[in-house]
Amino acid sequence: MNLKHFVAMFLALSTLSVGAQERVVPIKYGDMEQWVTRRIEESGIIGGKTKLLYELGPTKEINGNIAYVNQGGSPWGNSNVMAKVVGIVKTNTSVYPEKRGNGQCARLETHIESVKVLGMVNITVLASGSMFLGDMKEPITGTKDGEKNLNSGVAFTERPKAVRYDYKVKMSGEPNRIRQTGFSRKETVPGQDCAIMTCLLQKRTEDANGNIIAKRVGTAAVAYKRTSDWNNGATYEIMYGDITKSDKYNPELMKLGVGGYYARNSKGESKLIQEVGWASPDEQPTHLILQFTSSIGGAFVGSPGNTLWIDNVCLVY
Repeated sequence: MNLKHFVAMFLALSTLSVGAQERVVPIKYGDMEQWVTRRIEESGIIGGKTKLLYELGPTKEINGNIAYVNQGGSPWGNSNVMAKVVGIVKTNTSVYPEKRGNGQCARLETHIESVKVLGMVNITVLASGSMFLGDMKEPITGTKDGEKNLNSGVAFTERPKAVRYDYKVKMSGEPNRIRQTGFSRKETVPGQDCAIMTCLLQKRTEDANGNIIAKRVGTAAVAYKRTSDWNNGATYEIMYGDITKSDKYNPELMKLGVGGYYARNSKGESKLIQEVGWASPDEQPTHLILQFTSSIGGAFVGSPGNTLWIDNVCLVY
């Protein structure tokens, strides 16, 4: 082999090596090692118990019925909330820190939350576990339109190629889901429950009326339908532009408007994010939505016992 051929081969191998390299960027607090613990005292009329709520953020305790705001620059919100309806304080906890090896992970679970008023009237609702980039406005003041309290997504202008994390799943084993709102009879919802991950890159604008208009820049989503032990470093490609012709496109998880996400506009008003189209494949996003949920189907729908564990959430470039 002459020198010219050797140099050409070396350069080719160097190019392959550089092309194969990736940059992995952990999302702040996405290693699940730090949690804020909140101690909330529920109203005496429903038993007056002290409940613990957990939030991803710097390790600390907050005592008292204080509306939560994200701590320490944490980008994470979750479904652990304090509600205050007609003066009655009630909590829901469906996301927990859990020991994993020498550290911790997050456990998201679907369960039935019961309330007894004066020890007599029993109100039961189904609550799924959800963890997302964004924040939750407290206190919740009613069961209708509760999703309007969510501020979904964070400002983000990069173009990662994938989302990566560790996960474990336990399915309930039920063939169908239920809907239980607390104010109507329990209903059967056809179809097996599943845990889901949704990652959406959006380019958002705001019109003169404060509406949030978005084009979809990037998409990754997956549904977990089977019980599985820990899968470490699971990696899901973020697909850019219009993906409706791709064989990886799943409209149930990826269609425009999926999730019915709300966000706060520049005036602090809660608005439904209106996804009006697909952006060009080379568009730069303005926001990132990333959500993990233990059930599918929206508020009050799922199968009690469905559980999703998450750890080490990163973006890959």
